[in-house]
Amino acid sequence: MNSGDSDMRGQSVPKYLVIQLARFGDLLQTKRLLRSLQLGGEVHLLVDSSLKALAHIVYPGTQVHGIAAHGTHGPDILAQVHEDLGGVMELDFHRVYNLNFSGPSFALAGMFSCSAVRGYRWHHGQRLVDSWPDQVMRWTRARALTGLNLIDVWGLYAEQPVLPELVNPDAAPRGGGIGVVMAGQNARRSLPAGMLAPLVQAAFGRVGRGPVYLLGSGGERRAAKELAALLPATLRGEVRDLVGRTGWQELHDTVSGLDLLVSPDTGTMHLAAHLGVPVLAFFLSSAWCHETGPYGRGHLVLQATQECAPCLETASCPHGISCRRVFGDPSVLRHVSGHTTRELAPGCAIMASGFDELGLIFTAVAGLDPAAARRRAFRAMAAAYAGVRMPDSAELLPEENWMRERDWMLPQTLRGRAHD
Repeated sequence: MNSGDSDMRGQSVPKYLVIQLARFGDLLQTKRLLRSLQLGGEVHLLVDSSLKALAHIVYPGTQVHGIAAHGTHGPDILAQVHEDLGGVMELDFHRVYNLNFSGPSFALAGMFSCSAVRGYRWHHGQRLVDSWPDQVMRWTRARALTGLNLIDVWGLYAEQPVLPELVNPDAAPRGGGIGVVMAGQNARRSLPAGMLAPLVQAAFGRVGRGPVYLLGSGGERRAAKELAALLPATLRGEVRDLVGRTGWQELHDTVSGLDLLVSPDTGTMHLAAHLGVPVLAFFLSSAWCHETGPYGRGHLVLQATQECAPCLETASCPHGISCRRVFGDPSVLRHVSGHTTRELAPGCAIMASGFDELGLIFTAVAGLDPAAARRRAFRAMAAAYAGVRMPDSAELLPEENWMRERDWMLPQTLRGRAHD
């Protein structure tokens, strides 16, 4: 029903469809791609129905469509999906960007001409993966030594990606106090109330004013009450418990006025970065700032750097999640409170956000990042593969072997255009 470049002759403005059926944070991390496409056409975004209202808030210039991708079961699901897709199927898209490796996403890709789809395609009953996402997944086998922010991974699907500096505003305090996100999706990437309380107290010392808004889903209400009880009495009076009490608009409005957001790797963290609100994030277990850290200048990540990091969150931890303990070390808390020093407890690094030509980077301002040189070399190689010009000083180290010989052979190309 939809075709590729040949359809452009009958269209004054090309239409693009981005299929993003993943979670809250992934929706925010689609921003560079959406911004890039908006420069050259009319952009449509297909999301899970639960995120449709949020997508309207954060992407006002985008046509948003919802589909029952999650949480709908039973015999009525096909009829519901057919109804949801009615408006989408009437449109003629120049290009369809399918961002998720999942059964529903492949099924949706099969509804469009294979030559029009980028990312994950379906052709004659066969799943096909373009060279760019295939390469990125291969690089994740050495996560500690590599690192491409997910916003840049998806942003580089575009023919003409916008400059990374133009995606999110530089972070600056807004005068409205501190936000604290109680937990991430996976418990191993979050801190229990007893470990989170000293971080909140130190962050309050850094900002110097409240209120302190507690944010999260209804399932975290008990943890929020425990956290509030563990704070000093003087700070307890500044607490505003909003856990389980905010819709998308209320969450957006609350976060937009903060001086600082303290959070694990969460969708709310990405919302703060989207709004230009400073983030102080703590990343442990499988969370890796080089992949999903807050996008933009002015953010800090407390990154656990044990030899086993980043781990696979679905595998049991043989160390009892010992990477949590470093966030309570006095040297880390001093740094969080604003008393900066280069010395830091082993197993943690304070990483500051910035940019290179390829996209977002994090640089250690305290503690050690032993893989920094090899990561720079990796990014030089990845930039060459992506067609992004890097400084001459960014050279690939000769001992690295990130590529296979066939990766450089024609007609395989960066974003899967070989099938055009």
